[in-house]
Amino acid sequence: MKRRPVSDTHDQILNQIHHLNRRQFLGSLSMGIGAAALSQWWPSGQVGAAELFPASSSIPRAKRVIFLCMAGGPSHLETFDEKPKLALLDGQPMPESFTRGMPIAQLQGKELRCLGPRATFGRYGESGQLISDYLPHISTVADDIAIVKSMVTEQINHDPAHTFMNTGSIIPHRPSMGSWINYGLGSEGESLPGFVVLTSVGGRNPQPIAARQWSSGFLPSNLGGVEFHSKGDPVHYVANPPGISRDRQQHLIEAIRDLDRMRASETKDPEVEARISQYELAFRMQVSVPELMDISDETPETLAMYGAVPGDGTYASNCLLARRLAQRGVRFIHLYHRGWDHHGGLKQYMKTCCNLCDQPTAALIQDLKNKGMLDDTLIIWGGEFGRTPMSQGGGDDPGRDHHIKGFSMFLAGGGVKGGVTLGETDDLGYNAVEDPVHVRDLHATMLHLLGIDHQRLSVQYQGLDVKLTGVEKARVVKEILA
Repeated sequence: MKRRPVSDTHDQILNQIHHLNRRQFLGSLSMGIGAAALSQWWPSGQVGAAELFPASSSIPRAKRVIFLCMAGGPSHLETFDEKPKLALLDGQPMPESFTRGMPIAQLQGKELRCLGPRATFGRYGESGQLISDYLPHISTVADDIAIVKSMVTEQINHDPAHTFMNTGSIIPHRPSMGSWINYGLGSEGESLPGFVVLTSVGGRNPQPIAARQWSSGFLPSNLGGVEFHSKGDPVHYVANPPGISRDRQQHLIEAIRDLDRMRASETKDPEVEARISQYELAFRMQVSVPELMDISDETPETLAMYGAVPGDGTYASNCLLARRLAQRGVRFIHLYHRGWDHHGGLKQYMKTCCNLCDQPTAALIQDLKNKGMLDDTLIIWGGEFGRTPMSQGGGDDPGRDHHIKGFSMFLAGGGVKGGVTLGETDDLGYNAVEDPVHVRDLHATMLHLLGIDHQRLSVQYQGLDVKLTGVEKARVVKEILA
């Protein structure tokens, strides 16, 4: 990575501070003097806060994160959390002792009846991980994953639940976890963003995902996520307009850069340097992105392993792209598959979603392992919440409502111990009763595996030291670490 020696920047920082007027000085304080100065060293996104102000004494196990978000909320009761007692109570009234005073989404005020698991479970791998028959391919990598069956979150509706999962806060426009990680560590590459987002659709009622879910918030704008499209134009507004050659575009970028730097010398605004960096990166992406997105150069065996077809825009192709992005140094890769909101047709749509997502997920884990990359790539799989033990809707194939008091996720690679299961929910799968893991604990663990102390990675904003894990107590989930 390119960086300026700290000794060379001391006088520059003092000079910048002396030339700030009162309003600019107070504005820079909102990001912290250190962060404001640090932004000047980010024209190519090559250096992060943690490298200059070490935020952890732990040894990094992971270099990058691939977060596989099953948007809509997959049911833990049909994936990783077998509940024989719930099966025995199928169709009977839900005991009020479980639900009294609890937050409920669409079932509020309605008769609550138990819905037994619509799946069978088996033991897989040498570790004997308990996994449902909806996930036959993930079952083949059972010894590589750590299943957490006791996740809890705080928001019961989709958009705020995604916001909380992504930013650690229900307040909109806070930095997403991908932005925090790039702020802390910087990007490994020069020709691609450090934070890339891919989306796919398939299943019931695909909820929209707002672009603010991968916003940089109050961090520099060049740390925000960039959405790539595996179908059609890969990145909007990056290609040259008709009739504009690459040389002419380069001259334009250089002219804008020179004007922006003149402005930056007057205002000392770190965001100007961030914008310069975005223009220059977009220019480099004109060459790097088409090569990246063309998965037709993969072997037929690799395409078959993922179930990917070049240009089809599916979750399978996105998983293969995630591996290609990881190989090219992208720090945080976020995949959303929209279609897991199963308020009705649970069996039908679990089959649809798992058919789309099970094989590619397992293929990504195995492919990274085969290439020697799983050890330093952290994979996280799960949704924004789980589903209720109570039924929703009638007919032969009812569904489940949103649920936040106990659900399942899994992690793999990047310093995670494979073949382990942590936590339990109660007999009906309602409450996490053993080793509960809060979303903030997930964030703290992710940062720890990247070598960052979640308590020390913070930015001053509106008079507060803001962190991804918030002001509440969060813990590193050491039980699942290798």
